[in-house]
Order: sequence, then C-alpha cells, then structure tokens
Amino acid sequence: MLDRVLQWLADLGIAIGVPWALAALLVLPVVWWLRRKVAVQAMPFAALDIVTQAAPRPSRVRRWLMRLRLVGLAGCVLALAHPYKRGGERRETRDGIDIMLAFDISSSMLAEDFQPQNRLEVARAQVKDFVRLRVSDRIGLVSFAGEALTQVPLTSNHDLVLAAIEGLQPGQLDDGTAIGTALATASNRLRSSSGSSKVLVLLTDGVNNRGQVDPRTAARAAAAFGIRVYAIGVGTEGMAPVPVGRGLFGLRYETQRVEIDDALLTEVARATGGRYFRAKDAAGLERVTREIDRLERTPTLARRSLPRSEWYVLPASIALLALLLEAWVLLRRGPIP
Repeated sequence: MLDRVLQWLADLGIAIGVPWALAALLVLPVVWWLRRKVAVQAMPFAALDIVTQAAPRPSRVRRWLMRLRLVGLAGCVLALAHPYKRGGERRETRDGIDIMLAFDISSSMLAEDFQPQNRLEVARAQVKDFVRLRVSDRIGLVSFAGEALTQVPLTSNHDLVLAAIEGLQPGQLDDGTAIGTALATASNRLRSSSGSSKVLVLLTDGVNNRGQVDPRTAARAAAAFGIRVYAIGVGTEGMAPVPVGRGLFGLRYETQRVEIDDALLTEVARATGGRYFRAKDAAGLERVTREIDRLERTPTLARRSLPRSEWYVLPASIALLALLLEAWVLLRRGPIP
C-alpha cells in the first residue's frame, strides 16, 4: 500500500525523503478508533445522574482537543517524511561560444602610458571584466612574450581563468613579442572545438620580433579552422615611460617609443573575418572589450536544472499551530472532563 502511495505521489512530481515515516500515519486512525471505543464502553458503568449532569460543551471541547492533537501528530509525521517537489529541468537559450585569450606579458606592458596604471594592470582588469560578461562561454588563456604558453585550456570554470589572468607578470617567459607563435598556440586549442563559434582575442602592445611562426601564416591557419581573430593594440602614440630597474630612490624609468604594428594586426584580423582595435587609454580598452562582447553573441540551447521545492515547512507549521492551540485551550480552561 505504501508503495502505491509513493508511486502516486511520484506521478505528481512529489518525492518523499523518508518514506517509512508515512507508515506512522496509519497509527493515527487506530488511536482515534480506540479512543472512541473506550469512551463508548465506559458509558454503561457511569452513574445515570453523572451522565445527565454532564454538560455537552466540555464534551465537545474534549473531542476538538483530540482532533487538534491528531492533526498536530499528523503534521509532525508528514514533516518528518520530508516531502519535496522535484526540480526538473528547463530549456533556455544562452550565448555560448569558445574563446581563447592571447595575452602579451612582454616587459613593454609595464609602460605607464595608461596613467595612473601601467598597460598590464589596465589590460588585466578589462580582460577580467570581459570574462565575467561571458557567463555561458568556454574560455582559455595563452600568455606570450618571446614564446607562448597555455595557461588555461578551454574551460567553463571562469574562476580558474580569472585567477590565471591575475597572476600574469612580465618575466614569466623570455622577453620579446612572438605574435605568430601566440596565434598558433591559441588556434591549436580552438581547432578541435565543437563550439558553434570559435574566437581568438589577441592583446598586444608591440611588433612581432620573436618566434618561428609568421603571424600571417598563423592567421590563415586560424581562418581554415573557422576561428575569428579580434586583435587589440594596447598603447598610446609617441613616447611612453617604461621602468627599467630600481635605483636608490625607487624605480628608474626610460622613455621609449610606442611601437605597435597596426598594419600587421589589421591584416591578421581581416584574414579571419575578425577586426582590429586600437586602445590608447583605459577607457578605450574598455570600449573595445565591450564591442567584442557585443559582436560575439551566438544563441545556443541549454538545459538549466531547477532547484527542488521543500514542502516539509507546511505540515510542520500546521502541526505547530494545532499543538499550540491545544495547549492554549488547556491553559485557559483548565482540566477538561
């Protein structure tokens, strides 16, 4: 019988956390029946004058108290059984694509032309904001200077990506700017992706001067894999102060010419169907990342797990109310005959 009840509830989408507790509900009708039987059997032995003198009101009160007690016990049993409504799933449309970030960590990223911060600090902050916007995407990270290194492969764990971005520093790789190697390394992570769209965001502040891979060749390979490249040139024009060491009174600076190969980066982006952006200050870099976020939105169908609804609170509240009401009546009226 209990199995049938559980199956009936399951058909309604209701589950019972502690099924055996429901068996205790069968005891309550038995208690009610025994109570009435004892009362009936006691009547022949009662003195007639006592029966006739008995007022009906206390008898009704006593019956209602018994009912309140049974309701309270039933509520306790149902709460103990822990009923809940299964959560299920809901289909919804999300914007999910695969994105690899190629982040320049050459020493020139320490140039302080994005006052009051240097290029690296501003770029880290803006790229982290970009990652937070892409809640439904898989994202990976490649750092590069004179060589390239995969810091994080494609993942849905954005906290891992954010932590890796925060840890980027010049000096972790041989110095230089190997744009072609960075493109090839990031493209290699994307080429076997099954995502509906594959995007490579390249952020650099220099000219390709290291590595064995020509950026144009890497761009053509990326295009063949269906990868769009969005290139971002970070830096002002003219001269910029760059720290070159420490002296007696702190950091020593050297003014260096800002050299960003806009023509090459434009060619690389266009070859893949992407775009090139130049960010000359912090606000400009923020506009660029927002624009890339706007451009790359591909709807995908995803399933979302819905939380289950806990129903034990309702019977527990009814039980508490019934038992409190019974206690209030007893305290107010005293012993009930």
